[in-house]
Amino acid sequence: MTAAPRVVLATRNQHKVGEIRRILNEAGCGVDLVGVTEFPDVEDVVETGLTFTDNALLKAHAVAAATGLPALADDSGISVDALNGMPGVFSGRWCGRHGDDAANLDLLLAQIKDVPDEQRGASFVCVAALVVPGDTEPARPDEFVAGAPPGRVSGLLGLAPGVVEPTLVAGAQVEIVEEGRVTGRLIREPSGGGGFGYDPVFVPDGHDRTTAEMTPAEKDRISHRGRAFRAIAPHLAALSK
Repeated sequence: MTAAPRVVLATRNQHKVGEIRRILNEAGCGVDLVGVTEFPDVEDVVETGLTFTDNALLKAHAVAAATGLPALADDSGISVDALNGMPGVFSGRWCGRHGDDAANLDLLLAQIKDVPDEQRGASFVCVAALVVPGDTEPARPDEFVAGAPPGRVSGLLGLAPGVVEPTLVAGAQVEIVEEGRVTGRLIREPSGGGGFGYDPVFVPDGHDRTTAEMTPAEKDRISHRGRAFRAIAPHLAALSK
């Protein structure tokens, strides 16, 4: 039996590794997903991008170059209507320190404490990027094989005529980007012990519980990260073909 292709997820956040591995396993894409912690010599990537896409590609390219393996990365955050779309790409370090979920959440709630309930709309956004190292530069999108799946695709992974599933061209560098988004509203006090980040105050549209009150499976079905990585799963499945 051929071993599943190893793919490196560009994060040291074990919550995120577990969540994305669960999503991809459910999608049946057949890869061995490992966190970048298994490669101690890989340096952290400074997120200098102005958009989620910028940061996701920055991390995926850096990890692919450092490991020589296909790399997955995502950048995600919350966009609050009353804050003109912020924290956005600064969601993970909104308080000034990276990864302090409690402080980030406290600051956000303080900033919108006077915002009426009907104006507390927000969106969770996730951009997932896949980079497969190769000996060529990524092709331009207009050079891509006709019929490619939706999303920003600038590599040679696509649909050949009459082929239903994505296929890889050997030796090519591949760059795939997919986005997931879920809209909802922010409540005034945290509720629920699951999830992480801003989950305890985010209630998705059509639901009456926060994403922190949902089971992992419930959250995966509707979450921004679930949507982005389910969209990228067919491209990952092509790695084993």
